[in-house]
Parts: sequence; structure tokens; C-alpha cells
Amino acid sequence: MKVIGRILRKYLFAIILIVILLFIQAQCDLKLPEYTSNIINVGIQSKGVEYAYFEKVTKKKLDSIVAVSGETKIYDFYTEDSETYTIKKLSKDEKKELESLLIKPTAFIYLASFQEGFVLDSTALTFMMSNEVDRTLAEFYSSLDNLGDTMLKQYAIQGIQDEYKNVGINLDEYQMSYLFKVGGLMLLLTVFVAIIIIINSFISARVAASFGYDLREEMVRKITYFTNEDVNKFNTSSLITRCTNDISQIQMALTLFLRLVLFAPIMGIGAVIKLMGNKAGMTWVIAAAIGAIVLLVMILLFVALPKFRMIQKLIDRINQIVREQLNGIPVVRAFSNEELETDRFNSANDDLMKVNLFTNKIMAWLSPAMTIIMNGTMILVYWVALSKIDNGTLQVGTLTAFLTYTMHIIMSFMMLSMLSIMGPRAMISLNRINEVLNTASKMKEVKVPADYSKSKRGLVEFKNVSFKFPDGSDYVLKDITFTVKKGTTTAIIGATGSGKSALVKLIPRLFDISKGEILVNGVDVKKTKLKDLRDLISYVPQKGYLFSGTVESNIKLNNPHLSDEEMVKAAEVACAKDFIEEKRKKYKFEIAQGGNNVSGGQRQRLCIARAIAKNADILILDDSLSALDYKTDSLVRKNLNKKLKDVTKIIVAQRVATVMNADQIIVLDNGKIVGKGTHKDLLKKCPIYKQIALSQLREEEL
Repeated sequence: MKVIGRILRKYLFAIILIVILLFIQAQCDLKLPEYTSNIINVGIQSKGVEYAYFEKVTKKKLDSIVAVSGETKIYDFYTEDSETYTIKKLSKDEKKELESLLIKPTAFIYLASFQEGFVLDSTALTFMMSNEVDRTLAEFYSSLDNLGDTMLKQYAIQGIQDEYKNVGINLDEYQMSYLFKVGGLMLLLTVFVAIIIIINSFISARVAASFGYDLREEMVRKITYFTNEDVNKFNTSSLITRCTNDISQIQMALTLFLRLVLFAPIMGIGAVIKLMGNKAGMTWVIAAAIGAIVLLVMILLFVALPKFRMIQKLIDRINQIVREQLNGIPVVRAFSNEELETDRFNSANDDLMKVNLFTNKIMAWLSPAMTIIMNGTMILVYWVALSKIDNGTLQVGTLTAFLTYTMHIIMSFMMLSMLSIMGPRAMISLNRINEVLNTASKMKEVKVPADYSKSKRGLVEFKNVSFKFPDGSDYVLKDITFTVKKGTTTAIIGATGSGKSALVKLIPRLFDISKGEILVNGVDVKKTKLKDLRDLISYVPQKGYLFSGTVESNIKLNNPHLSDEEMVKAAEVACAKDFIEEKRKKYKFEIAQGGNNVSGGQRQRLCIARAIAKNADILILDDSLSALDYKTDSLVRKNLNKKLKDVTKIIVAQRVATVMNADQIIVLDNGKIVGKGTHKDLLKKCPIYKQIALSQLREEEL
């Protein structure tokens, strides 16, 4: 996880910005239900009268209210005119204080006006409220406390509406002014939220795409430095899946996380806080809905999670089969195995389809189940709210806001439930990526490399070297000792399986030796950096591989700044110049992946030209002349001896004709050196070499 954490730290600022934008978006979204509630409760039901205090009131009315409440402080909030009082410019706290002083007496006067014989007169009201005999109004005034704040405020606002008619305020205009004001705010807020969503989506997509890019780059860099043992541990097809499908899964999950999953708890918690302040008294309904959603997701995860692990392994298997079939097309056709290979692929494909169908069927239950929970919650809310609206403790607008907040909470959990679909696959993919990134190569490098000896440049020494493959039980090479001097040609020959290729792969540390020492330029290969060591060596493997591109890009692969003249010289030494210049585009000729649009011999010569162009001190040809005819083979060797006099050359070959002119020939048999010397010496002293030679050439040719 360290590598993934390091990559994510690069985008920490962007992620923080996303979280901030999500908070702003959530706050705006949570504000909209309040405006909707106000439009219904205030704009429609209360004709735009939002607060239970008068903006303008007749003296008679205000005097009566003061007489009922006994609060002379009310006058301090108003400016007196000839016939009316006009409210002063008040702070938010002062408005709340005035409303608390006016709400009960205003509601009382409004309700008392329906009583027979009620007279709106401050002197009469004071007398009636204090009359020892008839205390009906006083008891009625006290009983208003039982109505609750919501109903009391509604009655007070109705009294204020009646008074506004008396002071000449047009309630229709007042109402429309309020509706336009609140509606305009809602419209602006909606546009603002849309802009935030667009910005957030862009940043989220950018972060996820960049993270995927960096992760792929990190994976390829790690795999590039893998030893053959490390590659075999994971399997090539699995590594391809991890670099493509697994990273795509993580990238998709990250996009989902940044855009939805992070937003869900912010919105959900905000909606819960708003609900608690809503005073609708139905929070237990939300708790029941959340419990049902959590239980549903847990059940689905328990059933589907093991299948998600299987999917990635089955994708590995399909990749492996397809890769084998594409690489082995000639073999498949030669043995008429097309139907067998098709059946093999179909079997793997069916297995993947069945698991995918199972997981999709399980997850298909999620959407209808969530819909049932959501609709069931709405029905329950309406059922509970009916009695509350009927007894006046809940307003329609408040119910609308409550339902909106409820939907926000449920939608938040639905967003989180989406993580239950993408999350498990992403976590499995993340673990598979981590397996690769956390793999410590067994080929260790020294922290302080030794310096190469200038006097021993080009010198290669094997001292009592033994080697066995990492998982092997027997040694492939045993007690190998020889020296290759600068500028000389050493050939290695032996029967199939004698260890020739394994021996030369030890020089650039493609494998590490089990015992002994290998010295290059006078330094043990284990005491130098791999890059420094491999910069000294040009290696042409048994199976020549060309990359998609041009002839020029392949020859200049390790040396992009190589001049065109040097490139042509390298091609000439490798006897590749003639066939290259026969092509219509010459060095710009397009090479297919793997070099499949050139012959085996042409491919080998281009690989040799690429190695020569590197200008390394040591050139290793691992049976790289096998596809050439005898004449071309001879020309290539002559060119190497003539043009690369200072380069140390090590040639692995099966043909005696290829090695007979070498300065030194090493004969291997069952991993041991059974002969060492020139062609003539070995014919006399080494029966195995002579036997190989006679099996290929006539005695007079030897």
C-alpha cells in the first residue's frame, strides 16, 4: 500500500478540493428543501407572511396586544406615526425576541374575535382579563400554550394578515414578492450546484485517470525489473490482467468514490442533522429504513464477495488461453486443433460467464429492494404524518421538507450500496496490484557499487560457478571456470540441455549464480549495479524479438541518439543492410509486433544490428545465428571479427561451422566443461566435441 499511498499523495490537494466542493454542494442541496417548505408554509399558506410580528400595525391593535400581554417593551421595536406603528430596522435576534412577545397575544386576539360580544379595546380587554367574576378569556388565554408553537404561529399569522388589510398592505403583491424572492434564490442555488457538480466531476475524472496512469507506469516499471523467477511466480497472462483489467477496476472505483461515495456520508449526516431540527417527530422511521438498507447490503456482500475473487482469476485464465492460442497459431493449424482450442476457450469463457451472471443476478436484487425500502419509507411517513397534520402539530411544507431529507438519507445509503458492487472487485484488484508492487526481487543490488577496473575492460571471468534454477533441485551448471579476454571470441557448444544458454544468461544477471563468482571488468557482477553491468553488455537472445515500430526505431532502441551513418554501419555488420534497402521505405519500413512481417533470418540479423548499435564492451549471441544460412552466418562472424576488434564476443551455437574459427571453444556436457581450447585442439583432446563435429561435417571439412 505504500506505493499506492505515495501515488495518491500527489493528488492530495485535488482530493481536498473535491471534499470541500462536496461539502458546499451538500449544504446547497440541503438548503433547497427549506426553501420548498417556506414556499408551501409561508408563500402559499401564509400569503408570504413569514414571521409572527407586524411590519406595520394600527395603534389600536398594538395597544390591545400590549394590554393582553402586559409587555410594554413591544413599543420599543416600533416607530410611532399618526395612526400606525412601523417596525424599526431590527437584528435577527431582535426579530426573534419581538416574535416571541407578539405570537401568543396576537393569536389570542385573532381567536377571541370569533367569540360573541368580543370588543377590541385595550381598556375593555384589560378589565375582562382581570374580572374576578368572569374569567373565561383569561382561561382561554392560558389554554393557548397547549396548542403548540406551530399552530400558535399559524393563528398569529392569520391575525397579522387581517391587520395588513386594515393598514392598506396588498397581500397578493406581498405574497408574489415573497414567492419570487424565494423562487429566485432556489434557481440561483440550483445553477450554482450544477456548476459545482461539473467542476467536481471534471476534477474527479482527472484524478482517477491520472492515478490509473501512474499506477500502470509503476506496475510496468516494477515488472520490467523482475527476474525470470518473479515473472514465472505471477504468470505472464496474470501480469497483463493486473496491468489492464485490475487497474481499470480500481480507476472506476476511485471515480465512483470521489464523485458519489464521499458525497453520500456528507449528505446523509447533513440530512440527519436537518431532520433532527425539523421537529416532525418521525426520526424512528428513518432509523428503520437505514437498518433495512444496511442489512440488505450485508447479505448481498456475504453472498457475492467470494465470487468477485473468482472473476479476476477466471479473467487471468482467459488471457492465458488467448495468449497461448495467438502465439501458437501455426502449431494449432499444423495439428488441425482449431476445434479443440475453441472448445478450450469456450470452457473458460463459460466459467467466467456463469460467475458474472451469478454476481449480476445477486446485485440485480439491489435496485428493486432499494426501491421497495424507499417507497415503503415514504408510505410510512405519510401514514404517521396524517394524524400530526390533522391535529395541527405538523405543516404540509414541513412534511415536504421531511420527505426530501428522508430521500436524501436513503439516496446516500443507495450511493454507498453502489460501493458494495464496485468496492469488493476494486479491493480484490488492489490486493492483486499490491502483490506485484510489494514483491521484493530476490536479485539484490549493493548500495555502494565497486568501481570497474580500466585495465580489465572487456574481461569476463567465471570462477567455480554453479547454478540451479530457483525451483530446481539439480544443478544445471557445475563448477564452471574459464576466462574470456578482451577483443577475443569465445564459442560455447554442447548438446541440447547442456546449459549453454543458462551460462551466458548469468553474465548480465538474468539469473543469479548459486555458487562461485562471475567477474566483468574485474568486478563481481553481484557487487555492481544492474544498470551499470547491463550497459556494458549487448545480449541477443535465442528467440529474436522486434518491437512494433520501424527498422530504424528497433536498431536505435538502446541508443536513440545514434546517427544514421552508425545505424547503417551496424546493419551492414549484421548483414541486414541489403534486405533493408530492398524495402520500399528502407529504414522507415514498419515492423509488426514481434517482427512477424519479416523472416526468421531477417529478424535475427536486425536483433544483431540492434545489439551492435549499442556499442557495448561485451557482445553475447545466444544461438542467434541459427536461422541464418551458412554463407550469411560466415559473413556475420567475419564482420564481427573485423569491425568489432575491441569487443569481447561470446557466441552460443549448435553448429560446429559457426564456432570452429573462435579463439576459444568451451564444450559443455550435462552442465560441466568437458573441453576447452581451439577447434584443432578439441578435435584431438575432446571426444564429445569430435563426435559433434563429425555428426555435422565431413572429416575433410574439419
